[in-house]
Amino acid sequence: MALPISIEKLLSGGVVESSRIEYKEGWNPDAIYRSICAFANDFDNIGGGYIVVGVEEKNGRPVRPVKGIDIDKIEPIEKDMIGFNNLIKPFYYPKTSIEEIDGKKVFVIWAHGGLNRPYEVPECVTAKEKKHKLFIRYNSSSIEAKGDLKTELFDLTARIPFDDMPNQDAKLSDISRSRVFDYLNKIGSKLTEEEGTKGFKELLEQMNLVAGPPEALYPRNCALMMFNDHPEKFFPYMQANITVFPKGKLNDPDNFIEVPAIYGPVDAIIDKVLGYFKTNIIKEAVSKVPGKKEAKRFFNYPYEALEEIICNAFYHRDYREHEPVDIVIEPDFISVSNVGGPDRAVKMEDFESGTPKPRRYRNRRLGDFLKELDLTEGKSTGITTVRAKLKSNGSPAAIYEFDEERTWFCATVKIHPEFLKQQSDIDVAQNVAQNVAQNQITQRHQKILELIQENSSISQEEIAQILGVTRRTINRDLDKLRETYKIEWRGSSKSGNWIVSPLPETANERKK
Repeated sequence: MALPISIEKLLSGGVVESSRIEYKEGWNPDAIYRSICAFANDFDNIGGGYIVVGVEEKNGRPVRPVKGIDIDKIEPIEKDMIGFNNLIKPFYYPKTSIEEIDGKKVFVIWAHGGLNRPYEVPECVTAKEKKHKLFIRYNSSSIEAKGDLKTELFDLTARIPFDDMPNQDAKLSDISRSRVFDYLNKIGSKLTEEEGTKGFKELLEQMNLVAGPPEALYPRNCALMMFNDHPEKFFPYMQANITVFPKGKLNDPDNFIEVPAIYGPVDAIIDKVLGYFKTNIIKEAVSKVPGKKEAKRFFNYPYEALEEIICNAFYHRDYREHEPVDIVIEPDFISVSNVGGPDRAVKMEDFESGTPKPRRYRNRRLGDFLKELDLTEGKSTGITTVRAKLKSNGSPAAIYEFDEERTWFCATVKIHPEFLKQQSDIDVAQNVAQNVAQNQITQRHQKILELIQENSSISQEEIAQILGVTRRTINRDLDKLRETYKIEWRGSSKSGNWIVSPLPETANERKK
């Protein structure tokens, strides 16, 4: 079986944190099964880990070129593992793969976070007398869970991360084959080479995207979040809402533009939001520095900082709550809000210093997917990246807010002060709005007419919900449409219907 990640990326440590990888020069089943048990218990909700046999380790890093493992020893190891797997309670089996790197073969064990934790295994699986113990990962080591750690591990039994849970309202056919293979191609997985040799169901099992008995497999929530064309069917309001206030929400709250809601798989939403920022928001400015030939170049908002904030909003949001990720653009700042606050181990001063270190992550599998696509940083480095990119651009530090109950989180990035100063006679947000508003409004008007023609009894509330805007926006759109069309609702509020017909002449022509 191939891995859902390339072996080169795995050993480089750029995608999977070093604490989630263990290197073994040779086959040592006693130590290896303690680590398998620890990864399966996934004490920090980081997605389990990998054990690479045939690689020497030095200071936590793999020694390259790797030593490799004798190919003739791999089959006996796989046979031994069948018996050792049966010693894990409750039953658990890791996935394995034979990979080639540096011209040598290595044996990789992928021990994903289990659904039925806590798991225990004999301290020495090869001993005659087998004493089962609980193991967890502590930094980069596998240790026995004792005392408070043992109590906390049992406490986690009923707290499987939501993104790793099976979704019994979905079917395997709800997972898009094309999206799965597109993802595997992007990350360079060898699983793409097996497309014609196995069924799609087996591929999903190998990627750990499904759960349940063989006769009743269900997609995990993370599979629907990433590989379904319309995941909002399973997770209502899984979308991004962008609102532009040209003159500021406080100064002119009734003057705003709602960008059509952005839907799709998590990575697609992120790409679309970032594309909107690239096209309509991010601007470069040039300032001459006295006494120097080279001018200073800077951006109103550094793209990399916005990218990290947007990705983190979708990575860390609570998908059990039916609320969108809200993005508000005002003349001098951008704020991004999501439901679900940070881990309680993280304090406000950690954000202010740029070094938050969460104990565990809300969406461990989703985070793995986003990191493999290079959309998010490694463990606990996202805020550090935002801080560094803002500083190098000369921008103010980001502002982070969350409530005491950790039910919401908001990140705010202020515009570069020199950019605002240079553009003082131009309403920056108004420029953004003018670039895109007319086209967006025209498209929305056309969609409203289509919805009314398809269903003459559709309500304004239903139109607003479908288009992802407020009813007040629909009211304004209908007023605008009435300049060209005769639009009226006839009958009662419950049993009436729309009547639409073009006017014989436009309002301007009637005035003439």
